Amino acid sequence: MKKVLIASMVAVGLAGCGAMMGGSGAPQRSVGQAVDDVTIGTRLKAALAADPQLSALKINVDTTQGNVRLKGEVKTFALRKKAEELARSIQGVKSVDNQLIITG
Repeated sequence: MKKVLIASMVAVGLAGCGAMMGGSGAPQRSVGQAVDDVTIGTRLKAALAADPQLSALKINVDTTQGNVRLKGEVKTFALRKKAEELARSIQGVKSVDNQLIITG
């Protein structure tokens, strides 16, 4: 009985470690993918900063496995679309989730 109890405690502990390490349904990213995501985010932030109509400070860029999410504020629908097109132009971007809000 004692051996069964110890074995079950070890199994529960290992399952907890697996969950902490990104197991059980969490997206798995290799070091290369993480570096690619950082590169995409950096290039997009630089492109936003270089554009006089867009504010890199007001647009948050989140990249996971090549999928980019834009959040923040822009003044017009045209600028919202421009930010999305800029994101799509970055090498390695697979999709863009444009959640930018138009403040007018």
